Amino acid sequence: MTADHQHVHHDQSAHDQPHDQPLAPVGEADYKAAMARFASGVTIVTTCLDGVDHAMTASAFTSVSLSPPLVLVCVEKIARFHSAVLSVGTWGVSVLTDDSHQVATRLARRGRPLQGQLDGIPVHRGVTGAALLSTAAARLECRTVAVHDGGDHSIVVGEVVGTDAPADPAPALVYYAGGYHAVGARTDPELQV
Repeated sequence: MTADHQHVHHDQSAHDQPHDQPLAPVGEADYKAAMARFASGVTIVTTCLDGVDHAMTASAFTSVSLSPPLVLVCVEKIARFHSAVLSVGTWGVSVLTDDSHQVATRLARRGRPLQGQLDGIPVHRGVTGAALLSTAAARLECRTVAVHDGGDHSIVVGEVVGTDAPADPAPALVYYAGGYHAVGARTDPELQV
C-alpha cells in the first residue's frame, strides 16, 4: 500500500462530542515559550522614507509563492518601521550571516535613534532604493502587494522585484530558544534541494 492510499483510523468519538468548554487563547508567556522552540532565519528589513533609512530585525519572514515570487514579513503596528514601510511601498530584505548577530541585536532594540540607524554597517542601494547589507547571505527587494491584519502586527506581502545571493554563502544566523545561533551550509550534494 502506498503512502497515498494508507487507511488511517480516526477515533470518531472525539469528533462526535462537543467540547465541554469554549476554546480560549493561550497566555502570552506560554505562547512565547512554545514559539521560542521554532528556529527562524534572521533578516534585516529596510525602507527609505524621505531620505531617511528605516530598519528592523525580523525573524517573522518567509517565502509565500514561487509564481509570482512573493514573500511576507510581519511588522509590529506600534513600530516606526510600520508606518514607513506602508508609506513607501517598497522594501529590502537582507538575510543575515552568522557574524551579523550584533547588527540583528542593534536593529531589534526599541527606542534607538531614527537618524543613523545603519551607520557603520556596510550597505548598498538596490533598485527600490532600500539599503541592503553588503555582507548578507542573500538580498531581496520587494514591492508591497497586500497588507493583512495580524493582531498586533501587520502581515506585509511583497512581490520580489530583485534578488542577489552570493554563490558561496556564509553560515546563516538563526534565532532559537531566545538566542542567536549559526547554521552552516550543506556540503553533501545529495542533500541539495
